[in-house]
Amino acid sequence: MRADDAGLDCPICAKHRGLGPLVGPRIYADDRVVVSHRAEGSLGYAFIETRRHVDHLAELTEDEARVIGIVRSRLAQGLAAELAVEHVHAMVAGLGVEHFHEHVFVRHRGTPAVIGWVEPWPAAPTGDIQALVRRLAVHLGRV
Repeated sequence: MRADDAGLDCPICAKHRGLGPLVGPRIYADDRVVVSHRAEGSLGYAFIETRRHVDHLAELTEDEARVIGIVRSRLAQGLAAELAVEHVHAMVAGLGVEHFHEHVFVRHRGTPAVIGWVEPWPAAPTGDIQALVRRLAVHLGRV
């Protein structure tokens, strides 16, 4: 594959072009990363993705890693400030799509103990995702 063909069939690269089923409301974007909220479901589930089509955590440049760290911290702080949460979790698994993406998601206050840390809680708060995205964007500012 030529370097300029990288990502042509990638659903995350398509998402960054505004195409496909993964498209969700953008919280932040620059020339290194895109941060978006899951398009549907409960409030407080976001993704940090590299602009560059790169598969694994170990392949990030130092600049990408630095920016992802700052964005992750600010996003977690914003989620904690804007929602009633017990915890904010972050996870890089990289098993489903070969494009770096980090999941950042909350455990809402009141989630029953029988619900695992990655299991969806059917009674989790829902609401205006677009309004939350606007509030979270303020927390991320400019990186």
